[in-house]
Amino acid sequence: MKVILIIIPVVSLIFSALTGNMGELSGSIISKSKEAVELVISICGMMCFWSGLMRVAQKAGLLEKLSKVLSIPLGFLFGNLKKGGKAMGLISANIAANILGLGNASTPLGIAAMKAIAEEQQSGDYATNEMIMLAVLNTASLQIIPATAAALRAANGAKAPMEILPCVWIVSAYSLFIAVLSAKLMSRIKTRKRGEL
Repeated sequence: MKVILIIIPVVSLIFSALTGNMGELSGSIISKSKEAVELVISICGMMCFWSGLMRVAQKAGLLEKLSKVLSIPLGFLFGNLKKGGKAMGLISANIAANILGLGNASTPLGIAAMKAIAEEQQSGDYATNEMIMLAVLNTASLQIIPATAAALRAANGAKAPMEILPCVWIVSAYSLFIAVLSAKLMSRIKTRKRGEL
């Protein structure tokens, strides 16, 4: 990624110098930098509001209640982990934080859950099916309030930035279903191949 981020501006400079467009390039850099700063400032307020609201929900105990509800379906996805164990508790809390849009809370919970899975399954240097499933659930997670997308829409002049909610819920549920199904199918294929060896 670092290489790509270096190549793009270097190639832009070379081509603008060869085509005699250095003035346009420098003007574009200044104007777009200003737009980027304005966008970040305009997004900040909405992000702070939703993050604060979800933090209140967390302090009110909604995260714990949601994680208890989630422990039932997650037991099916993580069948090789101890029910009621440390790993399952952390996984439930991580997924609950993701659903509530608490990115700051979900990241440390996800890391702790991954470590707990590694300890429980004594995985060593390889990823177990449960670790892969946790990564899949974090990547294709459902969110009740997609605060970042709504903030970007508001910053770009959308009159109703939250009107995307039904579409976001449908698409994220579909992508989550496909991701989980793919992970389960791949784990079965891997298990069969190991059995044949």
